[in-house]
This record gives sequence, structure tokens and C-alpha cells, in this order.
Amino acid sequence: MKKFGLVVAGGIAAMVLISNLGPLVGLAVSLLVLYFAVKQFLKTNSKAGKIGWGIAGFIILMATASNIPAILGIAAAYVLYLVYKNWDKKAETISEEKDPFVNFEKQWVQLKNN
Repeated sequence: MKKFGLVVAGGIAAMVLISNLGPLVGLAVSLLVLYFAVKQFLKTNSKAGKIGWGIAGFIILMATASNIPAILGIAAAYVLYLVYKNWDKKAETISEEKDPFVNFEKQWVQLKNN
């Protein structure tokens, strides 16, 4: 039953991720250009250059803000990662290392031998 839930969650996340590939690419490109504009703004010394790079940065920032639906794609990619990570996880059972009575028995035998 757990695998079925993982398949359903993974399928939905995959569809959301595929549907948001365009905004994801747009967000990546606009963030890259915005990074370049900010670096150039900080590098320049002239007032005209600062004004020009500031206006360009503001325009690029607005282009970046228009790709907000890409956040859904990022969240879907994270859900797919969680599904992949939890796919082969076994149900937690009490093993010999975690069972306190097994350790008690081992220590009791050691005490009897001394």
C-alpha cells in the first residue's frame, strides 16, 4: 500500500514538474541575467552606468517575478526526490541491535562467565 501511495505522489509530482518546465527554464535564465546585471552594477563607477544597470536590473527582476509558477516545479522536483529516496525503505522492525533484551542476555552471559 505504501508503494502505491509513492507511485501516485510520484506521478502527480512528475506531471507538475513537466508542466512547469518552461517557467523553470525562464526562471533559471532570468536569474542568471539578473546576477550578471547586479555584478555589473556593483562594478561600475559612473552614475550613468549605475542608473543604466539599475534600470536593466529592475526590468530583469520583473521578468524573474513573472516566473513564480516555477516554484511549483521546484517543489515537485523535491517531492520526486523524496519518493525516490523512500522507495526501497523497509518498514521499521525491531532488530537484534535495537532490542534491549538481546543486549541484556549477552551481558548476563558475560557476567556469568566472569
